[in-house]
Amino acid sequence: MGSKVAVGQKAPDFKVLGNDLAEVSLADTSGKVRLIASVPSLDTPVCDLEIRKFNQEAVSLGPDVEVYTISMDLPFAQKRWCAAAGVDRVKTYSDHREASFGLGWGVLVKELRLLQRAVFVVDRNDIIRYTEYVKEIADQPDYAAALNAVKDAVGS
Repeated sequence: MGSKVAVGQKAPDFKVLGNDLAEVSLADTSGKVRLIASVPSLDTPVCDLEIRKFNQEAVSLGPDVEVYTISMDLPFAQKRWCAAAGVDRVKTYSDHREASFGLGWGVLVKELRLLQRAVFVVDRNDIIRYTEYVKEIADQPDYAAALNAVKDAVGS
């Protein structure tokens, strides 16, 4: 559900919850390059692998980059998963309350009320620089392409 976003367009606003239950919007993340990964659930093997990979890569991306993962998981579950997995560089957010990210970015799977696996890169000015809507839920995203897009956005 929702409209897919495209490279070059202004990133749609959203309201998600952090692990501390504080509301976070796109405006709250402005000023840095953002890699945003939407996933069905942190508690699945493919999502687990993906978030761990982005967490590992985040170390080398520098202070001008933030990495976010958004799912429909409850904030409590996300916090518990991050602690157990040792994920400390990726910030996890929950879209369970309003599904505003899912609808605004075209990743809400209505029948399951989960988010489609996708990766986005948003520059400092909130312009979308990269999108990948992963077709099969069990497939990994193209890490190299996403990380190259982040590096290009940082250099701009």
